[in-house]
Amino acid sequence: MQSARDVRLLPKAHLHLHFTGSMRPSTLLELADKYGVHLPEALSSGEPPKLRATDERGWFRFQRLYDIARSCLRSEEDLRRLVREAAEEDARDGSGWLEIQVDPTSYAPRLGGLIPTMEIILDAVHDASRETGVGMAVLVAANRMKHPLDARTLARLAVRYADRGVVGFGLSNDERRGLARDFDRAFAIAREGGLLAAPHGGELAGASSVRDCLDDLHAGRIGHGVRAAEDPRLMAKLAERQITCEVCPTSNVALGVYEKPEDVPLRALWDAGVPMALGADDPLLFGSRLAAQYELARDAHAFTDAELAELARQSVRGSAAPADVRDRLLTGIDDWLSADPE
Repeated sequence: MQSARDVRLLPKAHLHLHFTGSMRPSTLLELADKYGVHLPEALSSGEPPKLRATDERGWFRFQRLYDIARSCLRSEEDLRRLVREAAEEDARDGSGWLEIQVDPTSYAPRLGGLIPTMEIILDAVHDASRETGVGMAVLVAANRMKHPLDARTLARLAVRYADRGVVGFGLSNDERRGLARDFDRAFAIAREGGLLAAPHGGELAGASSVRDCLDDLHAGRIGHGVRAAEDPRLMAKLAERQITCEVCPTSNVALGVYEKPEDVPLRALWDAGVPMALGADDPLLFGSRLAAQYELARDAHAFTDAELAELARQSVRGSAAPADVRDRLLTGIDDWLSADPE
């Protein structure tokens, strides 16, 4: 049997990583101790919590754990540490470009408001990129559970920093709640300001939620999008338009969208020509980072090294990375594939 190349050495872009969810478990434990926050066993045991968010109770539990972790990020120093460590973890996994997704309203009350919070995050991103060599940018995400007017405020904030490292505007949380079109004005503000529209869809809700993101929000990229596999016509549309889906296999299984890794329809999307960028989503809660998603594609779906290399290329092409970063990563992917496996 031929040896497989190390996927950690495969250059790639990481397009689906949430801010708090990127935290190292050890960092969460330290910060919780620092601030006297009692962590439930699900966050302190050292093992990924047992989650199943396909019903409302399960999603509430997931959100509660996420909120507890977020409550441990209280100072500028904490945010800077999180960004630096996220970049370090991505560097270990072969990522040369990271777009980290954040809702700054979650941290603003402790940091003096939305603008100071964005200034801190973007400055931290700049420093972490310089220190680690991982190119970094920010995608500002509105919360689907809040009022659409809040989303418009965030869209204007994101546009304000379009020349300082914000590259996109997203919409996160439970896509089973509310309608995508309720947020159409916020996304219009973002697009008119030159930002990529990248809302979540097609994870907890079915293919129709992906279609709504395309039709109502004019998405240029889809967060998750994996359930587009349930609609061949929709997959054909995504392939024709070359809309990249940020597929997070470990997350899909952890949240109960699919029972096991083999059930995640990577092959269906691949065979339909839908571009994919594998992502880790929330490693703090799901227990694995970026390289593990490529290992899952190899082990559970028999992706060859050539196919893994093409997945990495798709992640780069779907990113907002500058041309020089794209060229460097694409060259590195070719070099990885041309090298003999060990």
